Amino acid sequence: MKPLKIILIIILATVCLSLTAADYHRVKFVYDGDTILLDNKSKVRYLGVNSPEIDHKGGKSEFMAHAARNLNLELVKRARVSLEFDKEKKDRYGRLLAYVFLENGEMVNALLVRKGMAHVLLNNLGLKYGGILLDCQRKAMKEKLGIWSRPFKVQEKFYLGNRNSYRFHRPDCPFAKKISRKNGVRFKSRYDAFREGYSPCKRCRP
Repeated sequence: MKPLKIILIIILATVCLSLTAADYHRVKFVYDGDTILLDNKSKVRYLGVNSPEIDHKGGKSEFMAHAARNLNLELVKRARVSLEFDKEKKDRYGRLLAYVFLENGEMVNALLVRKGMAHVLLNNLGLKYGGILLDCQRKAMKEKLGIWSRPFKVQEKFYLGNRNSYRFHRPDCPFAKKISRKNGVRFKSRYDAFREGYSPCKRCRP
């Protein structure tokens, strides 16, 4: 058995043993591939991942957005889940940021990434399960699952990443021009950037 799998099993076993019935909440609603509503009215955003966006106003949704929501729905609808927090507890919208675990110990965040229904979203605070999530993403990319099933288009000669924010940009993006020399990293392709755990800039959309 690979060391990473052994570590994951130990982590999941520890989490499960430490939980009581009061630590679980039932999922009442699934918004999309990475956001849910619990029975205590808490809105939870899966930490460390980002699924394709659904246009709830009737416009065009991103590639695999509805498939991501369907898988999330399949995993957690009416299920009881537990939350584990990291350094960042809430996002700017007031949603809880958490690793969401099913009663069998499986982490929903990781399952979605492994099936290619979300990509890893790292941050400068560090994520306790960042390594596990990135390993799931690399396997999904290699197997061309979900969002990775569509070939990468050659858009730029290279891309610029920021080691501090874990975002990558087009060369002419205003944010790319502000990256300090020590934090800058150059990628030959979007594939290489994703494989290293970087996420696309929301402004230049590389």
